[in-house]
Amino acid sequence: MTTTTPPVTARAVPALSARRRWAVLAICALSMFLVGLDTTIVNVGLPAIGSGLGASTRHLEWVVDAYTVVLASLLTTSGALADRFGRRRVFQLGLTLFGAATLAGAFAPSAGVLIAARSVQGVGASMLSPVALAIVVNAMPDARERARAIGVWASVFGLSMAAGPVTGGALLAAFGWRSLFWVNAPVIVAALVLSGLFVPESRAPRHRALDLPGQALLTLVVGLTVAILIEGPRLGWASPLAVTGYLTAAASAVAFVTVERRRPEPLMDLTLFRTPAFSAAVLGAVAVFTALNLTLLLNTYYLQHTRGLSALLAGCATLPMALAATVCAPMAGTMVGRHGARRPLLIAATALTTGTLALAGLSDHTPLALLLGAYLLIGTGVGFANAPITNTAVSGLPRERAGVAGAITSTARQIGAGIGVAVAGGLVAGQGPAQLARASHPGWITAAACGAALFVVAHTARPAN
Repeated sequence: MTTTTPPVTARAVPALSARRRWAVLAICALSMFLVGLDTTIVNVGLPAIGSGLGASTRHLEWVVDAYTVVLASLLTTSGALADRFGRRRVFQLGLTLFGAATLAGAFAPSAGVLIAARSVQGVGASMLSPVALAIVVNAMPDARERARAIGVWASVFGLSMAAGPVTGGALLAAFGWRSLFWVNAPVIVAALVLSGLFVPESRAPRHRALDLPGQALLTLVVGLTVAILIEGPRLGWASPLAVTGYLTAAASAVAFVTVERRRPEPLMDLTLFRTPAFSAAVLGAVAVFTALNLTLLLNTYYLQHTRGLSALLAGCATLPMALAATVCAPMAGTMVGRHGARRPLLIAATALTTGTLALAGLSDHTPLALLLGAYLLIGTGVGFANAPITNTAVSGLPRERAGVAGAITSTARQIGAGIGVAVAGGLVAGQGPAQLARASHPGWITAAACGAALFVVAHTARPAN
């Protein structure tokens, strides 16, 4: 994705002091916290949202995936706009859009309005992640410092996981599901104020042209893929409409590749995929977030419907997963800085595969100790995966392409999130509480396969910097 935010050069932004660099990291990480918190809070609140708005499981899938599809599709174009008009300016515009859509979601009178608000949230979020990550990567000129910074960046998602389910459960119990959207307001205000004070403005030395045909085709490919997964169980996988969707998605993908190869400044720089480590890192990003989001949604329904837990207790039950991700992410960043990406990726692959396989035989009466142990392993896998995946994607590339690589992996994560939600929703749609556990078994096998894919990523990663 060559139109996304490239690294901040010395010509664009003066060298920052160590204190300023880490202040910039903290401010940019707030945006990551905001995006992650919104995902986990909404996940734990889906049953309450469904009851409050009379929404079906299919509608609830779209409540989550309308956000992730738009986010995945627009990350690169938002980066290009930041290059042209100023990264801090676009970052703050994203925060404003995200906040406005959050308020619209809080007042939504129907599932359709909520889905539309979540789509606008995705537009705002697309202006946060690529810009912020490029600023972080290039504010840290030293490779080891940069690896530690990426570890901190990744740990913020774990923090949002930890805060989301418990905070969401408490808000649901006290104020109802609409409060899940209000909680974003203080974070948005803080990020807006602090970014204005501490984040330097910068633009790319040379503006890249917007690739509107590529953008349209990418949106079509991602949207159709997720739509097929969500609507397939209702339409029938072999129905004429579903088959038309398969063919249209495939044709759109071919057209996207063809268009991108011919454009002088394409939306996605396909030549990056000639590097095996980069291709494997993108695969790993999709795999980790497919497994994570599949896990979150399956557990939301299993714990609240089958086991009868309240939203607050369900959130507390998944704390081992969230806390493990929080603790392990900075450890992974440090490990990458000292030993390279291979070792933490092997740990991530082993933990994620083992944890999800432990739930492949889930039943209505699975012991709590087994559940908590599996959640701990899954969180460990996610925590150890993100920093080395990002590092693997950007290592071996010129610094001016680090922002490009970071944006592609960010897009891959959101595509994985959309796929995970769609697969999980398809498995539980129409299932009663007594059938949910058995219906989830293929989902856990899928998540385990995603964990095993990390062994491939580890094989291509550098063993040491």
